[in-house]
Amino acid sequence: KEESTVGFEMANGKIDEAQNVPEDERESIIAAFDEYIAAFNAQDIERYIATLSDDPKGFNIEEERKALLSAFDRNHVERLAEDVTIVKYSEAEANVFSTLKVDLVDKETGAELSSEGRQVTVFKKEKDTWKISSIYYIGSE
Repeated sequence: KEESTVGFEMANGKIDEAQNVPEDERESIIAAFDEYIAAFNAQDIERYIATLSDDPKGFNIEEERKALLSAFDRNHVERLAEDVTIVKYSEAEANVFSTLKVDLVDKETGAELSSEGRQVTVFKKEKDTWKISSIYYIGSE
């Protein structure tokens, strides 16, 4: 049961970081997360798709591609991740918590929308590379 749970724990308003992460793996996981955010912000769909697992849970890669094409066609979207923390780690999987701010501007009307939330991005190791397997997001009011 412990291996299949996704989430994070807070103590005194601070996210608990996993203590068992080897430093080289920590760097690789955070670099994979940073690339995911950078590829999205660059609106580079193929680069973004390259961050995803070959066998994702909870989304379909082709549907994701179509959704991104549609979103980027109509909007300028930017994500800002803060409090990026590895909250769970094993040799095969890592959960990365972040506070995510999303700013969206409609290209046609100029209308702006901002939202914030907490996200856990689940990475799994595929051929020595960390890839996104699933994403869990909870928006703030």
